[in-house]
Amino acid sequence: MKNMKWVANYTGQSDFILVGIFSQSNHPALLCVVIFVVFLMALTGNGVLILLIHFDAHIHSPMYFFISQLSLMDVMYISVTVPKMLIDQVMGINKISASACVMQMFLYVTLAGSEFFFLAAMAYDRYVAICYPLRYPVLMSHKVCFLLASGCWFLGSVDGFMLTPITMTFPFCRSQETHHFFCEVPTVIKLSCSDTSLYEAVMCLCCVLMFLIPVTVISSSYFFILLTIHRMNSAEGWKKACVICSSHMTVVILFYGAALYTYILPNSYHTPEKDMVVSVFYTILIPVLNSLIYSLRNKDVLGSLKKILNVGPAFEENIKY
Repeated sequence: MKNMKWVANYTGQSDFILVGIFSQSNHPALLCVVIFVVFLMALTGNGVLILLIHFDAHIHSPMYFFISQLSLMDVMYISVTVPKMLIDQVMGINKISASACVMQMFLYVTLAGSEFFFLAAMAYDRYVAICYPLRYPVLMSHKVCFLLASGCWFLGSVDGFMLTPITMTFPFCRSQETHHFFCEVPTVIKLSCSDTSLYEAVMCLCCVLMFLIPVTVISSSYFFILLTIHRMNSAEGWKKACVICSSHMTVVILFYGAALYTYILPNSYHTPEKDMVVSVFYTILIPVLNSLIYSLRNKDVLGSLKKILNVGPAFEENIKY
């Protein structure tokens, strides 16, 4: 009965008006082309990574399994917002229906929440690989990797199922015009005419917990990694560990930094312009940067790509992970 009431509430809402980034630009057509090119780069880069990891048996390891999951997430992540934004710009539309807004918000929150935990799982994988190399095949078996990945997706979907219905339950009796290019929880909740302070406080608390748990796992993992490398007293081991871990840390800093600003910093630090710039960064640019970071800075991936480009049908070694 409650679910039927919630459905009736949000389907009865009028359309939301998205005053996106193109309205802020002096050259919207050029900006549209640039974003379209970046979108294609994200799809191509992450798509190639997924195919390489799936088809090349030499990189069938837990680390690359998690990278392929992250790439899949980035493809979905950018596809949730950018295609509609570009189509709307071409068609001259700036509205989104309440039901489409709900779907966009749910997918976005789910993917963002899942990525929080995936980055922590990847740090744990590096910790086991460097600190317990002999036990690595057992501690990070196929079953363990599958359970970790499933847990990350599940926790992200819990976040989506929690925040989306509550956000869309509030009445929107003000102008439903938002200075954003997609339906994001913090921007949509500002349109409500009811008191949302308690909900915003609870949402902030949930985000802090979602932030602290993965950050604790990541920090602890890298602390023990550095400790182990220091005990090795090996320049080559230090260099190899830095190469392996620096890519992951770069992605962590980019993603968590943007999420910290959007969901945890008080409203006094926010302006519509700043919010939109940060959203463009972690919604459009980070999926591209992730694929570049994990390909250009990774010898195994580059070697696999060169082998396929030079040899041709290298997809014969299709061994299921």
